[in-house]
Amino acid sequence: MNDMKIQSIGFLIFDGFPMACLTSMIEPLRAANEISGQDAFSWTLLAETEDKVRSSAGVSFEPDVTIVDAPRPDYLILLSPPMGGFENSKSGYGVLRNLARHGTMLGGISGGVFPLVRSGVMAGQRVSVHWCYDAAFRSEFPEISASNQVIELSARSCTASGAAAAFDLSLQLIEDSLGSNVATEVACWFQHPLMRGEGVRQSIPTYRQSSTDATLPPVVAKAVAVFAANLGEPVSVAKVASDVGVSARQIERSFKKETGQSPSHYYRSMRMNAARQLVMYSKDSMAQIALQVGYGSTTPMVQHYRIAFGISPQEDRRRINLYRVQDNISLPSI
Repeated sequence: MNDMKIQSIGFLIFDGFPMACLTSMIEPLRAANEISGQDAFSWTLLAETEDKVRSSAGVSFEPDVTIVDAPRPDYLILLSPPMGGFENSKSGYGVLRNLARHGTMLGGISGGVFPLVRSGVMAGQRVSVHWCYDAAFRSEFPEISASNQVIELSARSCTASGAAAAFDLSLQLIEDSLGSNVATEVACWFQHPLMRGEGVRQSIPTYRQSSTDATLPPVVAKAVAVFAANLGEPVSVAKVASDVGVSARQIERSFKKETGQSPSHYYRSMRMNAARQLVMYSKDSMAQIALQVGYGSTTPMVQHYRIAFGISPQEDRRRINLYRVQDNISLPSI
Protein backbone atom coordinates (compact mmCIF):
# COMPACT_ATOMS: atom_id res chain seq x y z
CA MET A 1 0.00 0.00 0.00
CA ASN A 2 1.41 3.35 -1.04
CA ASP A 3 1.79 6.04 1.56
CA MET A 4 -0.29 9.05 0.61
CA LYS A 5 -1.26 12.31 2.18
CA ILE A 6 -4.69 12.27 3.82
CA GLN A 7 -6.91 14.93 2.30
CA SER A 8 -8.56 16.82 5.18
CA ILE A 9 -11.94 18.39 4.52
CA GLY A 10 -13.71 20.77 6.85
CA PHE A 11 -17.45 21.30 6.50
CA LEU A 12 -18.41 24.69 7.87
CA ILE A 13 -22.11 24.49 8.74
CA PHE A 14 -24.54 27.33 9.41
CA ASP A 15 -28.07 27.14 10.86
CA GLY A 16 -30.50 26.00 8.19
CA PHE A 17 -27.86 24.30 6.06
CA PRO A 18 -29.08 21.57 3.64
CA MET A 19 -28.34 18.25 5.35
CA ALA A 20 -28.46 16.36 2.03
CA CYS A 21 -25.46 18.32 0.78
CA LEU A 22 -23.41 17.27 3.81
CA THR A 23 -24.23 13.57 3.56
CA SER A 24 -23.84 13.63 -0.22
CA MET A 25 -20.23 14.68 0.21
CA ILE A 26 -19.26 12.59 3.24
CA GLU A 27 -20.70 9.23 2.19
CA PRO A 28 -18.72 8.92 -1.08
CA LEU A 29 -15.53 9.87 0.79
CA ARG A 30 -16.24 7.25 3.45
CA ALA A 31 -16.89 4.64 0.76
CA ALA A 32 -13.66 5.58 -1.07
CA ASN A 33 -11.67 4.97 2.12
CA GLU A 34 -13.33 1.58 2.53
CA ILE A 35 -12.92 0.52 -1.11
CA SER A 36 -9.29 1.62 -1.33
CA GLY A 37 -8.35 0.27 2.10
CA GLN A 38 -6.76 3.63 2.90
CA ASP A 39 -7.62 6.64 5.00
CA ALA A 40 -7.40 8.83 1.94
CA PHE A 41 -9.90 11.37 3.30
CA SER A 42 -10.76 12.77 6.71
CA TRP A 43 -13.53 15.19 7.52
CA THR A 44 -14.49 17.50 10.36
CA LEU A 45 -17.64 19.47 11.15
CA LEU A 46 -16.88 23.11 11.90
CA ALA A 47 -19.08 25.95 13.10
CA GLU A 48 -18.67 29.48 14.36
CA THR A 49 -19.38 28.40 17.96
CA GLU A 50 -19.57 25.15 19.89
CA ASP A 51 -23.38 25.25 19.87
CA LYS A 52 -25.34 22.65 17.92
CA VAL A 53 -26.28 23.65 14.39
CA ARG A 54 -29.74 22.83 13.10
CA SER A 55 -30.08 21.67 9.51
CA SER A 56 -32.93 22.53 7.14
CA ALA A 57 -34.44 19.11 7.97
CA GLY A 58 -34.60 19.99 11.65
CA VAL A 59 -31.79 17.57 12.56
CA SER A 60 -29.14 19.13 14.79
CA PHE A 61 -25.41 18.53 14.42
CA GLU A 62 -22.75 19.10 17.04
CA PRO A 63 -19.59 20.58 15.51
CA ASP A 64 -16.28 18.90 16.22
CA VAL A 65 -14.48 22.20 16.63
CA THR A 66 -14.97 25.90 16.01
CA ILE A 67 -13.53 27.39 12.86
CA VAL A 68 -11.16 29.53 14.92
CA ASP A 69 -9.70 26.53 16.77
CA ALA A 70 -9.61 24.07 13.86
CA PRO A 71 -6.33 23.00 12.25
CA ARG A 72 -6.03 24.31 8.71
CA PRO A 73 -7.80 21.85 6.37
CA ASP A 74 -6.92 21.14 2.76
CA TYR A 75 -10.51 21.96 1.80
CA LEU A 76 -13.14 24.05 3.58
CA ILE A 77 -16.68 23.62 2.24
CA LEU A 78 -19.41 26.03 3.35
CA LEU A 79 -22.94 24.67 3.83
CA SER A 80 -25.60 27.30 4.45
CA PRO A 81 -28.94 28.73 3.37
CA PRO A 82 -28.58 31.82 1.16
CA MET A 83 -29.25 34.22 4.03
CA GLY A 84 -26.87 32.39 6.39
CA GLY A 85 -23.65 33.82 7.72
CA PHE A 86 -21.49 34.49 10.74
CA GLU A 87 -22.80 36.23 13.83
CA ASN A 88 -19.45 38.02 13.92
CA SER A 89 -18.96 38.56 10.21
CA LYS A 90 -15.72 40.53 10.54
CA SER A 91 -14.01 37.72 12.44
CA GLY A 92 -15.59 34.86 10.48
CA TYR A 93 -14.86 36.21 7.03
CA GLY A 94 -11.40 37.17 8.18
CA VAL A 95 -10.73 33.52 9.04
CA LEU A 96 -11.86 32.46 5.57
CA ARG A 97 -9.61 34.99 3.87
CA ASN A 98 -6.68 33.88 6.02
CA LEU A 99 -7.26 30.23 5.12
CA ALA A 100 -7.38 31.14 1.44
CA ARG A 101 -4.09 33.03 1.69
CA HIS A 102 -2.44 29.98 3.25
CA GLY A 103 -3.53 27.50 0.61
CA THR A 104 -6.83 26.03 1.78
CA MET A 105 -9.17 25.31 -1.12
CA LEU A 106 -12.44 27.07 -0.26
CA GLY A 107 -15.77 25.90 -1.56
CA GLY A 108 -19.51 26.21 -1.21
CA ILE A 109 -22.47 23.95 -1.92
CA SER A 110 -25.91 25.28 -2.86
CA GLY A 111 -26.71 28.27 -0.60
CA GLY A 112 -23.22 28.01 0.90
CA VAL A 113 -21.87 30.01 -2.02
CA PHE A 114 -23.55 33.14 -0.60
CA PRO A 115 -21.45 33.48 2.58
CA LEU A 116 -18.45 32.22 0.59
CA VAL A 117 -18.74 35.13 -1.84
CA ARG A 118 -19.56 37.58 0.96
CA SER A 119 -16.17 36.78 2.49
CA GLY A 120 -14.46 38.39 -0.50
CA VAL A 121 -12.42 35.34 -1.55
CA MET A 122 -14.18 34.69 -4.87
CA ALA A 123 -13.28 37.83 -6.81
CA GLY A 124 -12.61 37.01 -10.45
CA GLN A 125 -13.84 33.42 -10.13
CA ARG A 126 -16.88 31.65 -11.55
CA VAL A 127 -19.39 30.30 -9.04
CA SER A 128 -21.81 27.41 -9.58
CA VAL A 129 -25.21 28.75 -8.50
CA HIS A 130 -28.29 26.59 -8.08
CA TRP A 131 -30.93 27.71 -10.57
CA CYS A 132 -33.44 28.50 -7.82
CA TYR A 133 -31.01 31.01 -6.28
CA ASP A 134 -29.76 32.52 -9.54
CA ALA A 135 -31.75 35.77 -9.52
CA ALA A 136 -30.98 36.48 -5.86
CA PHE A 137 -27.29 35.72 -6.39
CA ARG A 138 -27.00 37.98 -9.42
CA SER A 139 -28.79 40.76 -7.56
CA GLU A 140 -26.47 40.60 -4.54
CA PHE A 141 -23.25 39.90 -6.44
CA PRO A 142 -23.47 41.53 -9.89
CA GLU A 143 -19.67 41.59 -10.12
CA ILE A 144 -19.34 37.80 -9.71
CA SER A 145 -19.73 35.39 -12.64
CA ALA A 146 -22.69 33.12 -11.78
CA SER A 147 -22.50 29.80 -13.59
CA ASN A 148 -25.28 27.34 -14.46
CA GLN A 149 -22.77 24.47 -14.47
CA VAL A 150 -23.23 21.65 -11.97
CA ILE A 151 -19.66 22.13 -10.68
CA GLU A 152 -17.12 24.93 -11.02
CA LEU A 153 -13.49 24.20 -10.14
CA SER A 154 -10.45 26.46 -10.13
CA ALA A 155 -7.00 26.38 -8.59
CA ARG A 156 -8.41 28.19 -5.54
CA SER A 157 -12.04 27.16 -5.15
CA CYS A 158 -14.73 24.58 -5.78
CA THR A 159 -18.47 25.21 -5.89
CA ALA A 160 -21.41 22.91 -6.60
CA SER A 161 -25.06 23.65 -7.21
CA GLY A 162 -26.84 21.18 -4.91
CA ALA A 163 -26.88 17.80 -3.16
CA ALA A 164 -26.42 15.65 -6.26
CA ALA A 165 -23.69 18.02 -7.42
CA ALA A 166 -22.03 17.65 -4.00
CA PHE A 167 -21.84 13.89 -4.66
CA ASP A 168 -20.24 14.66 -8.04
CA LEU A 169 -17.74 16.96 -6.37
CA SER A 170 -16.72 14.19 -3.96
CA LEU A 171 -16.30 11.81 -6.89
CA GLN A 172 -13.99 14.36 -8.49
CA LEU A 173 -11.90 14.54 -5.31
CA ILE A 174 -11.80 10.74 -5.16
CA GLU A 175 -10.72 10.46 -8.78
CA ASP A 176 -7.96 13.03 -8.25
CA SER A 177 -6.61 11.17 -5.20
CA LEU A 178 -7.35 7.50 -5.88
CA GLY A 179 -8.02 7.25 -9.60
CA SER A 180 -11.01 6.73 -11.85
CA ASN A 181 -11.51 3.06 -10.94
CA VAL A 182 -12.20 3.84 -7.29
CA ALA A 183 -14.37 6.81 -8.22
CA THR A 184 -16.42 4.65 -10.59
CA GLU A 185 -16.86 1.93 -7.97
CA VAL A 186 -18.02 4.48 -5.42
CA ALA A 187 -20.57 5.81 -7.92
CA CYS A 188 -21.80 2.26 -8.50
CA TRP A 189 -22.06 1.56 -4.78
CA PHE A 190 -24.61 4.35 -4.47
CA GLN A 191 -26.22 3.71 -7.87
CA HIS A 192 -25.17 7.20 -8.88
CA PRO A 193 -26.09 7.14 -12.59
CA LEU A 194 -23.11 9.03 -13.99
CA MET A 195 -20.10 11.02 -12.92
CA ARG A 196 -20.75 14.63 -13.85
CA GLY A 197 -17.63 16.73 -13.96
CA GLU A 198 -17.03 20.27 -15.12
CA GLY A 199 -18.91 21.55 -18.16
CA VAL A 200 -22.24 19.89 -17.35
CA ARG A 201 -25.17 22.28 -17.22
CA GLN A 202 -27.83 22.06 -14.52
CA SER A 203 -31.22 20.63 -15.46
CA ILE A 204 -33.98 23.16 -14.85
CA PRO A 205 -37.65 22.15 -14.64
CA THR A 206 -39.91 23.58 -17.31
CA TYR A 207 -42.76 25.59 -15.91
CA ARG A 208 -46.09 23.76 -15.52
CA GLN A 209 -44.64 20.56 -17.02
CA SER A 210 -43.05 17.42 -15.54
CA SER A 211 -39.92 17.75 -17.66
CA THR A 212 -36.64 19.64 -17.75
CA ASP A 213 -35.19 22.20 -20.12
CA ALA A 214 -32.84 19.53 -21.45
CA THR A 215 -35.81 17.74 -23.03
CA LEU A 216 -37.13 20.77 -24.93
CA PRO A 217 -36.79 20.78 -28.72
CA PRO A 218 -34.15 23.18 -30.10
CA VAL A 219 -36.58 25.92 -31.18
CA VAL A 220 -38.20 26.14 -27.74
CA ALA A 221 -34.90 25.75 -25.88
CA LYS A 222 -33.33 28.60 -27.86
CA ALA A 223 -36.36 30.81 -27.24
CA VAL A 224 -36.24 30.04 -23.50
CA ALA A 225 -32.56 31.03 -23.49
CA VAL A 226 -33.44 34.38 -25.11
CA PHE A 227 -36.20 34.93 -22.55
CA ALA A 228 -33.84 34.04 -19.69
CA ALA A 229 -31.30 36.60 -20.93
CA ASN A 230 -33.96 39.31 -20.96
CA LEU A 231 -35.82 38.98 -17.66
CA GLY A 232 -35.16 42.59 -16.76
CA GLU A 233 -35.72 44.06 -20.23
CA PRO A 234 -38.91 42.53 -21.64
CA VAL A 235 -38.60 41.24 -25.19
CA SER A 236 -41.46 40.55 -27.60
CA VAL A 237 -42.34 37.12 -28.93
CA ALA A 238 -41.78 38.46 -32.45
CA LYS A 239 -38.25 39.56 -31.52
CA VAL A 240 -37.51 36.18 -29.95
CA ALA A 241 -38.80 34.39 -33.05
CA SER A 242 -36.55 36.55 -35.21
CA ASP A 243 -33.54 35.79 -33.00
CA VAL A 244 -34.27 32.07 -33.16
CA GLY A 245 -34.84 32.20 -36.92
CA VAL A 246 -38.45 31.04 -37.10
CA SER A 247 -41.85 32.70 -37.40
CA ALA A 248 -43.80 33.97 -34.40
CA ARG A 249 -46.55 31.51 -35.32
CA GLN A 250 -44.11 28.59 -35.12
CA ILE A 251 -42.90 29.78 -31.71
CA GLU A 252 -46.52 29.93 -30.52
CA ARG A 253 -47.30 26.42 -31.77
CA SER A 254 -44.09 24.94 -30.37
CA PHE A 255 -44.58 26.41 -26.89
CA LYS A 256 -48.19 25.27 -26.72
CA LYS A 257 -47.19 21.75 -27.70
CA GLU A 258 -44.18 21.41 -25.40
CA THR A 259 -45.18 23.43 -22.33
CA GLY A 260 -48.95 23.81 -22.53
CA GLN A 261 -48.52 27.59 -22.43
CA SER A 262 -48.13 30.43 -24.86
CA PRO A 263 -44.59 31.85 -25.05
CA SER A 264 -45.74 35.09 -23.42
CA HIS A 265 -47.23 33.23 -20.44
CA TYR A 266 -44.16 31.02 -20.18
CA TYR A 267 -42.00 34.16 -20.20
CA ARG A 268 -44.13 35.66 -17.43
CA SER A 269 -43.69 32.44 -15.40
CA MET A 270 -39.92 32.82 -15.73
CA ARG A 271 -40.08 36.41 -14.59
CA MET A 272 -42.34 35.55 -11.65
CA ASN A 273 -40.04 32.75 -10.53
CA ALA A 274 -37.12 35.16 -10.66
CA ALA A 275 -39.18 37.65 -8.63
CA ARG A 276 -39.91 35.00 -6.02
CA GLN A 277 -36.22 34.17 -5.68
CA LEU A 278 -35.58 37.84 -4.96
CA VAL A 279 -38.48 38.01 -2.49
CA MET A 280 -37.22 34.95 -0.61
CA TYR A 281 -33.45 35.30 -0.80
CA SER A 282 -32.67 39.00 -1.08
CA LYS A 283 -33.34 42.17 0.88
CA ASP A 284 -34.30 44.16 -2.22
CA SER A 285 -37.39 46.34 -2.00
CA MET A 286 -40.49 45.47 -4.03
CA ALA A 287 -39.76 48.40 -6.34
CA GLN A 288 -36.23 47.09 -6.94
CA ILE A 289 -37.53 43.57 -7.55
CA ALA A 290 -40.13 44.85 -10.02
CA LEU A 291 -37.43 46.61 -12.05
CA GLN A 292 -35.19 43.53 -12.05
CA VAL A 293 -37.91 41.37 -13.58
CA GLY A 294 -39.00 43.91 -16.18
CA TYR A 295 -41.80 45.95 -14.59
CA GLY A 296 -41.83 49.73 -14.49
CA SER A 297 -43.83 49.75 -11.26
CA THR A 298 -44.78 47.37 -8.49
CA THR A 299 -48.53 47.22 -9.20
CA PRO A 300 -48.53 44.90 -12.26
CA MET A 301 -45.74 42.81 -10.76
CA VAL A 302 -47.76 42.28 -7.57
CA GLN A 303 -50.85 41.37 -9.62
CA HIS A 304 -48.97 38.78 -11.67
CA TYR A 305 -47.19 37.46 -8.57
CA ARG A 306 -50.52 36.88 -6.82
CA ILE A 307 -51.88 35.07 -9.88
CA ALA A 308 -48.78 32.87 -10.04
CA PHE A 309 -48.44 32.00 -6.36
CA GLY A 310 -51.77 32.87 -4.71
CA ILE A 311 -50.12 35.39 -2.41
CA SER A 312 -48.66 38.87 -2.76
CA PRO A 313 -44.85 39.25 -2.69
CA GLN A 314 -45.14 41.33 0.49
CA GLU A 315 -47.12 38.58 2.22
CA ASP A 316 -44.75 35.94 0.87
CA ARG A 317 -41.74 37.73 2.34
CA ARG A 318 -43.47 38.17 5.71
CA ARG A 319 -44.27 34.45 5.74
CA ILE A 320 -40.67 33.48 4.97
CA ASN A 321 -39.29 35.93 7.52
CA LEU A 322 -41.61 34.44 10.15
CA TYR A 323 -40.06 31.02 9.54
CA ARG A 324 -36.59 32.55 9.83
CA VAL A 325 -37.42 34.16 13.15
CA GLN A 326 -39.07 31.04 14.58
CA ASP A 327 -36.72 28.36 13.34
CA ASN A 328 -33.68 30.33 12.20
CA ILE A 329 -33.80 28.69 8.79
CA SER A 330 -34.28 29.85 5.25
CA LEU A 331 -36.80 27.85 3.20
CA PRO A 332 -36.50 26.07 0.94
CA SER A 333 -32.92 24.90 1.32
CA ILE A 334 -31.56 22.93 -1.62
